Amino acid sequence: MIELLYFAWVRERIGVDGEILPLPQGIATVSSLLDWLAGRSAGHAAALADRNAIRVAVDQVFAGFDAAVAAGAEVAIFPPVTGG
Repeated sequence: MIELLYFAWVRERIGVDGEILPLPQGIATVSSLLDWLAGRSAGHAAALADRNAIRVAVDQVFAGFDAAVAAGAEVAIFPPVTGG
């Protein structure tokens, strides 16, 4: 299983604040996870269409799209954070 957390407009487009799903075989990186998630629904596709507009954390550590993911991980997906 993998725990997915969605924040801000990502959550709004997907329609839930999180999901716990079995991690499909062959999904080993953040990028491949995002590709798989984008195929789950129109909301997922809309939220994940522009990879420049999202950031990811794996187990509460900022991660690039080439970062490894494995069963048991927590993956948070959110828009870039800006300060003021």
